[in-house]
Amino acid sequence: MTNAEPSHLLHTAEIVHWAALGFMGLVYTTRILWLLKFKKPKDRSPKGGDPAASAKSAGIHSLGNVAMPWGMESTRNNIGFYLTFALFHLGVVGGIALAFLSSLTPELVTTPAVAYALGGMCAAGFLVALYRVARRFTSPVLKLVSTPDDYFSLIMLTGWMGLGVLAQAHLVGAEQFASQNYLVAFLFATSFFLVYVPFSKISHYLYYPFTRFWLGKALGHRGSYPYARSS
Repeated sequence: MTNAEPSHLLHTAEIVHWAALGFMGLVYTTRILWLLKFKKPKDRSPKGGDPAASAKSAGIHSLGNVAMPWGMESTRNNIGFYLTFALFHLGVVGGIALAFLSSLTPELVTTPAVAYALGGMCAAGFLVALYRVARRFTSPVLKLVSTPDDYFSLIMLTGWMGLGVLAQAHLVGAEQFASQNYLVAFLFATSFFLVYVPFSKISHYLYYPFTRFWLGKALGHRGSYPYARSS
């Protein structure tokens, strides 16, 4: 069998990871519908700050907080840690994009620009994940607050992004990665990832829009967010 001929196992892996995506979407849809059933809380505190200020605009500003490292003291004073945070999550995005683009448009992920982008994102995320694993096992504070799910999820993601690098190397035709087993293993790992994540602490990102918007809106109503930094 040549490298260009997809195997039966590869077809199975592609079907399974799309089915896993559907399962994940069903779980998340159920959770979101459940969240939307709750009555919106009413802020009973008096409106503060600029009378013309909008609590809604403060909520929208809060949603973008993750992309504004200067907005929080913890990231503003520790830009290196923020960069590892960004690279780790970009690695996850790159891995998910690679998994589904390799099924939808396999020719796209072999073009140099896309291959370098996705492979580089997975590689950077993998290296940061290795650092995070070491930090999780050596930091007394992290060891104190970590649960078994924290260790398992992080190690799982580390291996998954590493497989993403190998799968991308296979897709661009690197001779030492000629076996389709790298891509097959990556797709099956993606399937497990999609099924497991909704029931792990990684699912915190599902609640991020709700919590950040509510927090920004509440603080915006009280006139304390977003704050204006003095010169």
